[in-house]
Amino acid sequence: MVTAIVGASWGDEGKGKVTDMLAEKSDIIVRFQGGSNAGHTIINDYGRFALHLLPSGVFYHHTTSIIGNGVALNIPFLVKEIDSLVEQGVPKPKVLVSDRAQILMPYHIDFDKFEEERLGKNSFGSTKSGIAPFYSDKYAKIGIQVSELFDEEYLKEKLHRICEQKNVILEHLYHKPALDEAALFSLLQEYRKMIEPYVCDVSAFLRQAVKDGKEILLEGQLGSLKDPDHGIYPMVTSSSPLAAYGAIGAGLPPYEIKRIVTVVKAYSSAVGAGEFVSEILDEKEAEELRKRGGDKGEYGATTGRPRRVGWFDAVANRYGCAIQGATEVVLTVLDCLGYLKEIPVCVGYEIDGTVRKDFPVTTELKKAKPVFEVLPGWETDIRGIKEYDELPENCRKYVEFIEKELGVPVKMVSNGPKRSDIIYR
Repeated sequence: MVTAIVGASWGDEGKGKVTDMLAEKSDIIVRFQGGSNAGHTIINDYGRFALHLLPSGVFYHHTTSIIGNGVALNIPFLVKEIDSLVEQGVPKPKVLVSDRAQILMPYHIDFDKFEEERLGKNSFGSTKSGIAPFYSDKYAKIGIQVSELFDEEYLKEKLHRICEQKNVILEHLYHKPALDEAALFSLLQEYRKMIEPYVCDVSAFLRQAVKDGKEILLEGQLGSLKDPDHGIYPMVTSSSPLAAYGAIGAGLPPYEIKRIVTVVKAYSSAVGAGEFVSEILDEKEAEELRKRGGDKGEYGATTGRPRRVGWFDAVANRYGCAIQGATEVVLTVLDCLGYLKEIPVCVGYEIDGTVRKDFPVTTELKKAKPVFEVLPGWETDIRGIKEYDELPENCRKYVEFIEKELGVPVKMVSNGPKRSDIIYR
């Protein structure tokens, strides 16, 4: 069976932990989109890890980890990440990379930095990992596919075309040095040696795995509201983090995805610019939640940037679950709210004097004011509890309130950062 694990909102919902947990009973874990611009934090018997390109199931001996064709493949970054795991005592994972994946180049990172500099105060809050320029090139058909590394003449001709275009922009828009074709060709030859042991026809591999009855996990990066079509455009990522895209980014038929586990955070957090209706604007109050959030506070796993935090947004998460096609929900970081006497929940948006329950387009979202319903807190630490019925009554009521708002069953509740800190309902 194929299961997709995806985020309901802005990302950072705790998908890494859920993937790591479900991978125990899986055979194959596939990263199907995104790049090294976001991280999944994992805490297990080997220690604490922030994974960026590798799927979150790499810690099991029996799994195969796959980089799908939809991923922005930073080759030296991937190899370094594999080596880093081994150095920390993790057995070397079995990794396969799609021959149709495209390569994130150093000039993509440069262009990302140059454009953010040029935009100044109007910048997108990019992680400057080269993701937007990478996907721009992919859809402009001047990206470099892994398979093309093995045809030198074709690669040289393509590099010439790429440099022709890039150098005009570098010289006249950014006023930066031109790209060197020969140096880039040498670099790509190095990349070929690095990636060759992992290259595979991933789509064919996965189709056979489905026939053989293997358990396959598709792991998404970020969440619904960062989708370039259905999210808070233009403050979005550059590939689709939706379960539907999992079929494309892995190379599987869409009807094979039978289960869509959507990860929902018990409060809200977001990195970077963009509309965020339930944001806590009182900095002291926000910092208190930020410090208590996650396993080491609400700071980006890749950048270390403080995340913006807010109360649970039922409007955004309900929409996020709907657009993902959620079959079930995992509610995470519930334990972080145990210090609160009362917990506000955003249950509607007031736009131009009308309260709405639907999630609007960005131009309307800019005008939205949160409508809160305040629930009683439980004022106690719930870590270590294994049975749902043992949770404090107000804690259970909070979970059930969220479930009713989402309209999707909450099957698991996470009450701590470790793989074992999970309550099944």
